[in-house]
Amino acid sequence: MAIHCDYLVMGGGIAGLTFALEAARDADVVVVTKAKLDQSATSNAQGGIAAVLDPSDSFEKHVSDTLVAGRGLSHDDVVDMVVRDGPDRIRELMALGATFSRAQGNGNGDEAALDLTKEGGHSARRVVHAGDITGREVQRALGEAARRNPRIRILENHMAIDLIDRAKFGGARFITGAYVLEQATGAVHTVVARATVLSTGGAGKVYLYTTNPDVATGDGVAMAHRAGAEIANMEFFQFHPTCLFHPRAKSFLISEALRGEGGVLRRKDGTAFMAQHHAQADLAPRDVVARAIDYELKRTGEDCVWLDMSARSPEYLRERFPTIHAECLKFGIDLTHEPIPVVPAAHYMCGGVVVDAEGRSSVPGLWAIGETTCSGLHGANRLASNSLLEGLVYGRRAALATRAEQRRTPSPDPPDWDVGEAAPSDEAVVVAHNWDELRRFMWNYVGIVRSDKRLSRAARRIALLHEEIREYYWKHLVTADLLELRNLADVAGLIVACAQFRHESRGLHYTIDHPATDDAGFLGDTLVWRGSQPRLRRIH
Repeated sequence: MAIHCDYLVMGGGIAGLTFALEAARDADVVVVTKAKLDQSATSNAQGGIAAVLDPSDSFEKHVSDTLVAGRGLSHDDVVDMVVRDGPDRIRELMALGATFSRAQGNGNGDEAALDLTKEGGHSARRVVHAGDITGREVQRALGEAARRNPRIRILENHMAIDLIDRAKFGGARFITGAYVLEQATGAVHTVVARATVLSTGGAGKVYLYTTNPDVATGDGVAMAHRAGAEIANMEFFQFHPTCLFHPRAKSFLISEALRGEGGVLRRKDGTAFMAQHHAQADLAPRDVVARAIDYELKRTGEDCVWLDMSARSPEYLRERFPTIHAECLKFGIDLTHEPIPVVPAAHYMCGGVVVDAEGRSSVPGLWAIGETTCSGLHGANRLASNSLLEGLVYGRRAALATRAEQRRTPSPDPPDWDVGEAAPSDEAVVVAHNWDELRRFMWNYVGIVRSDKRLSRAARRIALLHEEIREYYWKHLVTADLLELRNLADVAGLIVACAQFRHESRGLHYTIDHPATDDAGFLGDTLVWRGSQPRLRRIH
């Protein structure tokens, strides 16, 4: 029997839960999460949320900083809309119970008391934070509110397999829900909805080294692509400059806020090097810092560079960055007295499902919000702490837009999931091997610095993997591991195709064969959809 709801939301981070809470004011919502509700990229976010809340700051400054970081590909109207909506969304979060850090000695609830910090690429202190666990606090507040809401049903440890298109069973083209795998039992449920929302986050697990949680396997982009939706700008994958480098540490992010509070990147011999790469030195945008570190590591042959926090007192560091301090101590590193070893790691997907200013995709009935999308906000490079802001703004706007649209009569139930002759697999090692191979060649060939030859090699390997995965998929019962591998291969193919198309270097896409930026030829979004070759859609 099908599960019916008004809205099906896939993903339980800041964007998905913001949508669900707004939509549930007058509708029934089902939220599907691959793991527990709190195991999202939102929970891992350390830095904060960028918003203009200081009288000395301005919307115009925040807009300008975002456009500069976006390297000409951010959409001016989208940037202006998101920036101007930011302060109200912060106030809404605070009203919901989120607690943010306040200036020393000021404990009242007035937003003027917020301790605003500064991060790379920002011209003012505008980043709202909760110590160094901002994402965890936001996830807590939203998650608790969602669990209290009787109109929100949360299906944890469930994973969407594919979207259901009404056109496949006799109707007009319209996404009317999804087939969802219950991981504990292997049962596949048919979830039917009036509107389907993708908020599955990013795809950092397509790379060998990432700051992302294990659930970040590009599921939303892959499903939308298979359903025929427009995808854009997948070549722009942001690598966070500073991930903790230690053999026992699993992708622990060292927040950019440390550099915002005086941190200096140094070589092994103690020499600061960022001033040689950018006028803003250690506060340069992330793409510049990541490439600079990559250059230094390749030039010197060292395994890491060092983040020096000696400009700040031990007391300040323990108070301002308690989680990072504690995590580093687990590995014998005391950031109050010694530099932190760091390396870049895949962090944020700036491309994704193409959406309008309210989250509509190009396919009727399908909406997308958050990191899953290419909204036009980030362009060729995301400005620090604009990601949580985007999730808040688009989560609410999409919910309001779906409410305003005329309610459609539910279509007849689609057919149940048909396993056909599929059998349980006795060769799970194939999935594990392909997963490892994919992530390694993506890191080596499609990483921070690219070339035509490396991209061609990656494309050939992806084509072979697609064949192997397709054969395996139709012969065996689906599992979460198999679905994630299938989605990662689809996303990898999109990243490589978009990167091969863009014969220039811009923002997060840097290639040694085309090192210059070419506004005449490539000032626009790289657009691709199923069965098509990438093409350019000009912005200006």
